[in-house]
Amino acid sequence: MIDEVLNDLASAADKAKDALKRELSKLRTGRAHAGMLDSIRVDYYGQVTPLAQMASIGVPEPRMLTVKPWDKSQVSLIEKALRESDLGINPQVDGELIRVPIPHLSEERRKDLVKVAKKQGEECKIAIRKVRHDALDLLSEMKQSGDASEDEVDRAKKKAEETVSSAVGDVDQIISAKEKDILAV
Repeated sequence: MIDEVLNDLASAADKAKDALKRELSKLRTGRAHAGMLDSIRVDYYGQVTPLAQMASIGVPEPRMLTVKPWDKSQVSLIEKALRESDLGINPQVDGELIRVPIPHLSEERRKDLVKVAKKQGEECKIAIRKVRHDALDLLSEMKQSGDASEDEVDRAKKKAEETVSSAVGDVDQIISAKEKDILAV
């Protein structure tokens, strides 16, 4: 029972870190990557569809993305969705291929992106701490109900704290790596 609580805690911490990595991958750095367009949705025959499900996205150069729709009639709708996105990009239609040049980031914009990354990291840490709180509550309930001895619960609480501090350290490493990536010119 105690092992189950600790495994759930470790699993939840891993999920929080994975969610953080997904969110950070959407943040724009100086280089182009296909994940930048993950948040783009296009009205496809009355259905809001993710861009990746209706086109192939390529990265031919470090500062260029290409979008090649599978349905050629959707080029203008995809271009409109890209233009209206909050990414600050200016797509150019070249026949049935859409080229998306990635402009350089200003120093001010880079600092703003670092703040966003740090905020997301702090939210991840909060989620991990919340899971720790829930796990500690479960362990305390086990002790009170007599399902586990006081020594077992104390050892489990120490193990939970170690797991959480390790996860928080991982989050700090992820954020500092992203910060370096954003600030690299």
